[in-house]
Amino acid sequence: MAENFDAVLIGAGHNGLACALHLAAKGWRVGVFERAQDAGGAVKSGAYTLPGFRHDWAAMNLSLFAGSQFFKDYSEELTRHGLAFVPVDQPFASAFPDGRWLGIGMDAAANRARIAAESEVDAQTWDALTAGFADRAQDVFALLGAPMKMRALASFLWGVWRRRGTGGALDLTQFLAQSPRAWLEQTFESPRLRALLGAWGMHLDYAPDIAGGALFPYLEGMAGQAFGMALGAGGADTVTRALVAAIEARGGVVQCGAEVTAIRHAGGRAQGITLADGRQIDAGRAVIGSLAPSGLLRLTGGTGDAGFDRRMGDFVHAPGTMMIHLAMDGLPDWAAGDALQRFAYVHLAPSLDQMARTYQQARAGLLPDEPILVCGQPTVFDPSRAPEGQHVLWLQVRMVPGTIRGDAAGQIAATDWAAAAEPMAERALDILDRYAPGVRARILGRRIVTPAELEADNPNLVGGDQVCGSHHLAQHFLFRPAPGHADGSTPIRNLHLTGAAVWPGAGTGAGSGYLLARKLT
Repeated sequence: MAENFDAVLIGAGHNGLACALHLAAKGWRVGVFERAQDAGGAVKSGAYTLPGFRHDWAAMNLSLFAGSQFFKDYSEELTRHGLAFVPVDQPFASAFPDGRWLGIGMDAAANRARIAAESEVDAQTWDALTAGFADRAQDVFALLGAPMKMRALASFLWGVWRRRGTGGALDLTQFLAQSPRAWLEQTFESPRLRALLGAWGMHLDYAPDIAGGALFPYLEGMAGQAFGMALGAGGADTVTRALVAAIEARGGVVQCGAEVTAIRHAGGRAQGITLADGRQIDAGRAVIGSLAPSGLLRLTGGTGDAGFDRRMGDFVHAPGTMMIHLAMDGLPDWAAGDALQRFAYVHLAPSLDQMARTYQQARAGLLPDEPILVCGQPTVFDPSRAPEGQHVLWLQVRMVPGTIRGDAAGQIAATDWAAAAEPMAERALDILDRYAPGVRARILGRRIVTPAELEADNPNLVGGDQVCGSHHLAQHFLFRPAPGHADGSTPIRNLHLTGAAVWPGAGTGAGSGYLLARKLT
């Protein structure tokens, strides 16, 4: 006998869970089914190296969730179920090969002084950007939080035109279309400041020369100074655990280890799902898949709309990421100085040219000769994640290919990740050691997570793509994941798509899940 719910959700990532919680709050009976043994998708934590050391599997920065409309609306409930953040006042820095560094914290005067040491002209530009951030942010956050439908977009543009006039509206449009390099080189003269900010584009598949990526270096720089960063107390999974508890408290069901093998539909309408154990789950009002487009095709066997199915099959994924989790007896001894030990992120991304080269190598299927490293130091702000006096490092290796065709350095012969993992990790640690000599001697335990393992754990991370699809302009805004479907709709009635593949895309802001839930209610 089939189980019955108003809404059946496939996948327990944070977007799906946020969607489920809002539906449950509106009186829907919801069931969430997750193939992995733990909920959370990319937002989960565990003792991946040694007992007592808690590492974030993929996502570490929870600033988008903490600042989201979803959290504003459900903060009291989630806090009651254990959600807690750790504030970070020194969010990010970059170290450079010449032993210098540059960083952004919440002390605006200190930021200005560091930038002025590079260029007084740039410091004056930073002053102007800081002064104008609140006004510019009004437009940016309104866009990122808007439903991506023609009427909503037209309303947004009309509002910008009324506030800014034609010139201001065109300036914003041009800015949104610019590449990181174009905006950074137009705005700043210091190569180090350009690299410091440009590294943020690499988090979201925006290499320096990709159109549409200027927003993210700007936004992360300004928001980092204005708001800092938010980490999860004890691990990023504080979000996941609170969401699951809140759903269950409202009578919803969250089952892990429950793999969905098919989405049942007939007559152009979704009826429910079939699980690997043979159970059939009926959905009276909605089937919602937190899925990559390829997963939607696989589970439906095709939607019956050839154009839509073709677009789902052609959906482009970003290059992969390799994670290296390190248990440490102390923080890295940064050659640039102990001040770097006070930042949550230290980027090892020395120049825009290096970032562009790394990205092109990964896109070509090559293991980059010098990948970009993001070194997370969460225990600086949350010592509960490690035994007293010890630390965890969250080392993200960007970018790497999901499918290896060769090695840009000509040193690694392996073309499968099982064999390439160790030598590629050693290459990354060699880079870290150049910036923090002797760092290997501080390592107590390590866990390498390859793109292949990321995808095996979560099929939405195709090829280790942690953002579930490129955010280039042809696959963003109205086009994410396909024209006419940025609201999560599909050609099958009552079947909806959510997650990072749907507007507004990747990150921990729960945007697509909450937008869909509000549309359904």
